[in-house]
Amino acid sequence: MDSRPRLYLCTAFLCGVLLTLGFKDFYPDLEQRFRRRRVPHNSIAGAGLASKDQIDLEDHTNKGQNDNSLDVEIADGIEACVGNTPLIRIKSLSEESGCEILGKAEFLNGAGGSPKDRVALNMIKTAEEQGLLTPHSSDTIYEGTVGSTGISLATICRARGYLAHICMPSDQATEKSDLLLKLGAVVDRVPPAPIIDPMHFVNRARNLSADHTADPTRPGRGYFADQFENEANWQAHFEGTGPEIFQQCGGKLDAFVAGAGTGGTIAGVARFLKPKLPHLRVVLADPQGSGLFNRIKNGVMFNTLEKEGTRRRSQVDTIVEGIGINRVTANLEAGRELIDDALKVNDEEALAMARWLAEKDGVFVGSSSAVNCVAAARLARQLGPGHRIVTILCDSGTRHLSKFWARAGNIGGKTDSKLDDIIGI
Repeated sequence: MDSRPRLYLCTAFLCGVLLTLGFKDFYPDLEQRFRRRRVPHNSIAGAGLASKDQIDLEDHTNKGQNDNSLDVEIADGIEACVGNTPLIRIKSLSEESGCEILGKAEFLNGAGGSPKDRVALNMIKTAEEQGLLTPHSSDTIYEGTVGSTGISLATICRARGYLAHICMPSDQATEKSDLLLKLGAVVDRVPPAPIIDPMHFVNRARNLSADHTADPTRPGRGYFADQFENEANWQAHFEGTGPEIFQQCGGKLDAFVAGAGTGGTIAGVARFLKPKLPHLRVVLADPQGSGLFNRIKNGVMFNTLEKEGTRRRSQVDTIVEGIGINRVTANLEAGRELIDDALKVNDEEALAMARWLAEKDGVFVGSSSAVNCVAAARLARQLGPGHRIVTILCDSGTRHLSKFWARAGNIGGKTDSKLDDIIGI
């Protein structure tokens, strides 16, 4: 009888062990709950968790691979990099003038690096829609240009399956024609000549295009882009540049300042903005030697440098490239009545402004951008503090090294320029 209690005790112990193991198999989470209860609240594992809190673990190792909810934006070719350029506050000019002077950074367009990207793309698309161009058919696009439009055309031609033949004045910066050659364009550098001369760069491009189309031995057709008269030019800015400026400014701006070569930029932007902002002042920035200043001010295309015996060269007497002209174009006329005023900028002011922007803002731009900024700063002085003015930063100074910037020189460590000395006030 004395051994029975020991037997009962051993039997009970074994039954307890078996029951414990059985519950563990049937309820595997009991051990985890037990251990979680034993973790002190001040330990790392249990920090901030009450005993009733539960942690849900998720596997994110494959997240996104099959998740269609993510917005993926991939540009479809170089053409998709044209437009939607940033609008930047030019800090030095804004602080000096008391106005907010903003620059539309068109030099950041992704094809040719200028506002002409918009024009080139729209002219090509319009011609395709009209059946005048067919991709990958040996069609060749001919254009007369001082450089920027040619670079944009040459780039987009390659992207869309065309060849480019560019005619340009021989006195333009050589880096432009060098770049065109690298892009595979045929380049004709012709002596500067009046528009009535068949060898004027625009007329030569038109004639070469017609000869190509008429020659049955040559593959493809010739297409003359005709940026000065082609209304797809100003329409590109009406549909793109203008709406972008309006949106980026939140619909709040007091003036728009731009130069004109073909006139497409200022006309297209003015046609979009003026109906929405009737108070807006649209101001033309015109370099020396150009007749557009008097066209806007007095309705007559004339410049004092055009007087008999005073002309130094056959196009426009200025070191500035890309803007300024002495004839009426269809693109400028499309918006001329919307231009409120014009400001004349001489070469020395443009050179000084280019140095100022590099010195004060680290913004290295070309000659037409410098003219625009002189005019914007001068307009800011006229309007007084508190106004918002938008202008165009057209292209990089790297395209103007051999001519404009060669004369502008290096800025060195200079930081003492005065804005009023630059803008002549």
